[in-house]
Amino acid sequence: MKNKVLLSIMGLLLVSLGIMMSITNGKRVQIEQVRKEVSQVTKTQKNVSTQIDNLKTTYNANDAKAKSKLLEFAKTYYTFSSQSDYDKRFSKVSDILNLSSEQQNQLFDSGLDATGGSRIDNLGLISQYQTATGYTSDLDNQTIESLATVVVKTSGTGQKATNQTVLLHGWFNIRTQKLTSLKINNTHY
Repeated sequence: MKNKVLLSIMGLLLVSLGIMMSITNGKRVQIEQVRKEVSQVTKTQKNVSTQIDNLKTTYNANDAKAKSKLLEFAKTYYTFSSQSDYDKRFSKVSDILNLSSEQQNQLFDSGLDATGGSRIDNLGLISQYQTATGYTSDLDNQTIESLATVVVKTSGTGQKATNQTVLLHGWFNIRTQKLTSLKINNTHY
């Protein structure tokens, strides 16, 4: 009888141990599944973070380039001391502009008066870029709007040099990496 009781207890212990092992193995499988899912979420999160970082880097680079191109244009456009300098302005900035012929002609006039003489040389006009403060904002996926407040020092024969402030507004195309439109004060080019 003692043996039967001991065998019964041993049997119950073995059955209990088997049940416990079965439960433990089931939990291990569940834990392993959760680990796999957490690993996938972590990988996805890293991938998304990388994509966001790439977008930020791309936007910041284009943002800086838009501002840089507008300021480069301002420095060239507003710096001349002779008709020869005045005439060379377009060739110096042509690689950063993507304007129609009409826009170019309006923006870069000849500097000549009605008689064909040079207004620049005859009046002794001198213009020198002094400084600028630039700002940008994202307009859409391919255009960045850039603004600059430009200070220009101007003078003429017998005139005292004065500083003028000009509001320059440009639209920069991310794909072409060029300014596609300009507005100087209230005049749109």
